[in-house]
Amino acid sequence: MHELSITQGMLEIVLRHAQRARAQRITHINLVIGDLTSIVDDSVQFYFDFISQDTIAEGAQLVFQRTPATFRCQDCGNTFTPNDRDFTCPHCGEMKVDVVAGNEFRVESIEVE
Repeated sequence: MHELSITQGMLEIVLRHAQRARAQRITHINLVIGDLTSIVDDSVQFYFDFISQDTIAEGAQLVFQRTPATFRCQDCGNTFTPNDRDFTCPHCGEMKVDVVAGNEFRVESIEVE
């Protein structure tokens, strides 16, 4: 259900930027979503279709780009993408890691007319 509030925030941002550009219509919204988030693309699309009605974003195509999880080992500095749910550094075997990528959600760009 948190997709509703996330989608509302995203729509507000998109509409604000489109108004600044004096756009008549938003045609595409390009989103970047990290694999570590619990955000479901279909849920975002469902809520977007509903809440964008009667706005200049109605009918815009949402384009989802997924970012894989990437970690950096705190001990050796190695950056890696984990296998399955194994967060062990493949270089030194330690499990003390920082998330470098994979937990983001952002509007990368919008296309307008």
